[in-house]
Amino acid sequence: MENLLKIASGELGITEIAGSTDNERILQYAEDIGQTWINDDETPWCSIFMNWVALKAGSERSNSAAARSWLNVGFSVANPEPGDIVVYWRGHPDSHQGHVGIFMGFSNDHSRIYTLGGNQNNAVSISAYPADRLLDFRRLKHKGDIELEDKILKRGDRGQAVVQLQDALKLADFDVGTSDGIFGPKTEGGVKQLQSTNFDLEVNGIFDESSREFLLELLNSE
Repeated sequence: MENLLKIASGELGITEIAGSTDNERILQYAEDIGQTWINDDETPWCSIFMNWVALKAGSERSNSAAARSWLNVGFSVANPEPGDIVVYWRGHPDSHQGHVGIFMGFSNDHSRIYTLGGNQNNAVSISAYPADRLLDFRRLKHKGDIELEDKILKRGDRGQAVVQLQDALKLADFDVGTSDGIFGPKTEGGVKQLQSTNFDLEVNGIFDESSREFLLELLNSE
């Protein structure tokens, strides 16, 4: 998820060019993902941009220019993290129209959702969308099998192995908060949630070999 944010943030400020001239960078997004039928920067390109970001991040993608196609990618999450995908409706909740971007956070009253995306005011930008237009939050998986360090982890541990664990737990829809590399109470709670779903595991919050094998089986089973 951090990779998606980093890649998308690097494109902030890319803007459509008014008139008959087109921004070559926007056309490049379409070409890179195989949408060669797009030959101008005025075709709605929010999903084009999202597919391009996912391609560069090595994540699964919708392979469609339709924003609502992202409702069929990844899996739904109730507690989104920055870097998850957010899909909105446009026109009417039951229409075919929509918008897709990357979730950044909520306003204080949760009435708006801050979103990093393409074709927002004709540019790659961060904009606030009404929360009542939300269709779903989606979490993407990286293509290929997920791997984790062969290491026992427990409360108090720190480092990249903990970041990998936190990311993997979030992909399995266990809430561990921010992937900060610190094995604190929230990460311990996520490990316990994982262990509680398998009768063969001891629910002790220690990420041992058996817990690792079970988590990898959950993530790589598809």
